[in-house]
Amino acid sequence: MIEYLWKAAFVFYYQTSTEAEAWVSKRLQLILKGKSSSVAAGMRRSATLPKLTAQERKPLDTCARYLLNNAKYLKYDDYLNAGFPIATGVIEGACRHLIKDRQDGYQWG
Repeated sequence: MIEYLWKAAFVFYYQTSTEAEAWVSKRLQLILKGKSSSVAAGMRRSATLPKLTAQERKPLDTCARYLLNNAKYLKYDDYLNAGFPIATGVIEGACRHLIKDRQDGYQWG
């Protein structure tokens, strides 16, 4: 998810800017508080007001769509309150590949 947020931030800010970092941080904090749908709505509004073209706003729309389509899974506030760990996309991807290798009968060593 965070990779979508970064791509969305770069619609408005340079990749090396502290503004992009602050933009992502603010939205990530809101998502961790269970407000992914609100973040998606705000992103779409922020793309509409300056009248960005469809191509310019594509990363924002992709991120907003991801947040809305996965809102039922993005209950990070509930997960954190229950004491569950939150995995990053990198960890999830590594686990997915490890499990796939095991299921496919990968021969180690």
